[in-house]
Amino acid sequence: MNRHLSQAMRRTLRPRSAALLLASVFLLSGCEVLLLGGAVMGTGLVATDRRTAGTQLEDETIGVKAESRARGLATLGHIDVTSYNRVALITGEVPTEADKASVERAVAGVENVRSVDNELAVGANASLGQRSSDSLLTAKVKASLVDAKDLQANAFKVVSARGNVYLMGMVTEREANRAAEVARGVAGVRKVVKVFDILTEDELARLGQTPAPALAASAPQ
Repeated sequence: MNRHLSQAMRRTLRPRSAALLLASVFLLSGCEVLLLGGAVMGTGLVATDRRTAGTQLEDETIGVKAESRARGLATLGHIDVTSYNRVALITGEVPTEADKASVERAVAGVENVRSVDNELAVGANASLGQRSSDSLLTAKVKASLVDAKDLQANAFKVVSARGNVYLMGMVTEREANRAAEVARGVAGVRKVVKVFDILTEDELARLGQTPAPALAASAPQ
């Protein structure tokens, strides 16, 4: 290979490699990362989150503790716990209704949990193919929220399980309804469940945040 061409390729690849390395660091630390044109944008960073830094840390701790307790109770199940603003969303599958109730009690007993939304299904565990499909669905919904000009995508947490999409966040009524509308428009979404903390415009302002402006309605033809 031409030496000059090889050097040029290395110069071209080096920034992208650095971006991918940085992205991997964010992923390992539990932050959500979007790669846009080779640039890294962390959507779970303190500076762009409507939760306080302390609440974000509490949510991370709740998720770890709750999953540990839940999996100890339902060893045959597949259980995920996502906490946002100390609201714990439980998704996955357990063998029996008794397991479902036990898991909910265990998660509710975790320190700092404010409320629990138990979305566990009773039945066989989802297949690896279904879980992969859910991961792709989450990515597609997040991308659609980014594309929506009248929403702040980083205000939303997206969780998918068995084709159902769960939306979490501290948002206004308009933002909640608009995000649900966007998610429903994504191919493969079976159902959208809103697990939001609804804020007024004044409450949002007190957090130092302003929602993205609503799009103007198009004039009748």
